Amino acid sequence: MNLTKLKQHKSFSGYTCVYQHDSKMTKTPMKFSVFSPQETVQHCTIWLSGLSCNEENFITKAGAQQYLANTDTMLVCPDTSPRGLNLPHEHDDYDFGSGAGFYVNATTEHYRNHYRMYDYISKELIELITKNFNIKTFSIMGHSMGGHGALMLGLREKDLFKTVSAFAPIVNPSECPWGQKAFTGYLGKNRELWQAYDATELLRQGYQHDKAILIDQGTADEFLESQLLTDNLQQAAGKVGQQLTLRYQDNYDHSYYFIASFIRDHIEFHLRHRL
Repeated sequence: MNLTKLKQHKSFSGYTCVYQHDSKMTKTPMKFSVFSPQETVQHCTIWLSGLSCNEENFITKAGAQQYLANTDTMLVCPDTSPRGLNLPHEHDDYDFGSGAGFYVNATTEHYRNHYRMYDYISKELIELITKNFNIKTFSIMGHSMGGHGALMLGLREKDLFKTVSAFAPIVNPSECPWGQKAFTGYLGKNRELWQAYDATELLRQGYQHDKAILIDQGTADEFLESQLLTDNLQQAAGKVGQQLTLRYQDNYDHSYYFIASFIRDHIEFHLRHRL
């Protein structure tokens, strides 16, 4: 798989770059951004972004590069959906279709050939990064829809992702409007199919990660009660014994100001526990 470098910027003695490649999973060109603190790295943290975001939101807003400088760990931020398509209803709303892939493998008629973001992240992107950057271990984190992706992928692929963390994740998408809309559009109305992509349901089914999961959630988040449903995950984790560090941060909202305030903690968490 050939990579094309679209951008490169010197940053904290390393380089922030944007790459593009032709994806076998999505059958479209896909982009991802990278921060590499030095030429030789061994470890990688994947960041999954939220609704309406692309491969550059986190890399330009969160200030993460400074905390990875002088480490042997790179950062990779994939796009949130395929691009360049014109599928039915794909561009109608911010919370479904373009920019809103929800990190699932779609099964519905119009989406199943392209919206395969679960396999794109867990198989294609991993293979691409491993081969091109000689990476040995991976961890994963994300925000909102991307927090949902990080938790879900981390639980299902615990041998691949050594550590898992999230900011303001959608923890129980089967029970919130964002998730119900997306899952219906990508997976159909059979709710049993939804459970495979729902972190809370995965815990209830017996999926666990061997290490503690870190979550930060702002108390002033406008989506906390209606969409994120953080308590559902906490209760499920408690019942099955999943180690969970859940920190409610007073008066923080859902924005990148919140992420930038605590990203250092998450990076240090992954650096400490990745092995």
